[in-house]
Parts: sequence; structure tokens; C-alpha cells
Amino acid sequence: MPIVSKLIATAIDCPDPRKLAAFYQALTGWETTYEDDEYAAIAPKGDAHPAIDFQRVEGYTAPVWPGQAHPQQFHLDFRAEADLDTAQAAAVDLGATLAEHQPQPDRWRILLDPAGHPFCICANS
Repeated sequence: MPIVSKLIATAIDCPDPRKLAAFYQALTGWETTYEDDEYAAIAPKGDAHPAIDFQRVEGYTAPVWPGQAHPQQFHLDFRAEADLDTAQAAAVDLGATLAEHQPQPDRWRILLDPAGHPFCICANS
């Protein structure tokens, strides 16, 4: 028998929870379910889980990808709704930056969110 049965949230450290939640809300189309200066959360429309939570950390240092000087510790993967070029351009318009290192750009694109966390947009196939 499992100890846990459902992932309810992933919490991400950042310097500005409202700003990062707004970025991911625009990227995913999910809804903001909570926000204040210390903590914010988004979740799929009509469902509270799984949520992505954003928590303020004083002295935040962005991860460095793919290096380990400041390890990424995790990253999020999203399926593209359109082709990768279109999805990448839309994410960049929202404030993401394209990572320099792209090991398989025909299958996924690695971007950095406004706080420097890497995330992937994967091909829709």
C-alpha cells in the first residue's frame, strides 16, 4: 500500500512569488489560487491539484543549467500545444529566456523562467 496517493503541489523558491506565479499562469493558462507577498500558487482550472507554489526566499540565487555551481534541484516539463518554435516564442514573449545548451532541440526546448529556473517545453508528439 502506498504511503501517499496524490501529488498536490510542487513548491519553487524565488525572489518574487507574485511575479513568478503570473509568468507560469500565463504560460499554462492555469488559474491563480492564492497570492501574497510571501507565497503564491497556481493550479489547473477547476481543480486545486496539482498546484505549483512559489515561495519567497531572501537572498535567492538562481540555478545554473546545466552546471552544478548552483544546482537546478528540479525542473518542470510541459507539453507544447503547438509546434516547438511557436511555443518557445510565446514563452520568451512572457519573459522566459532560451537556455544556451539545447541537447535535443527537435524534441524539447530548455528555457529559463524569470527567476532563472530551467523548464522544458516538449514536442507535442
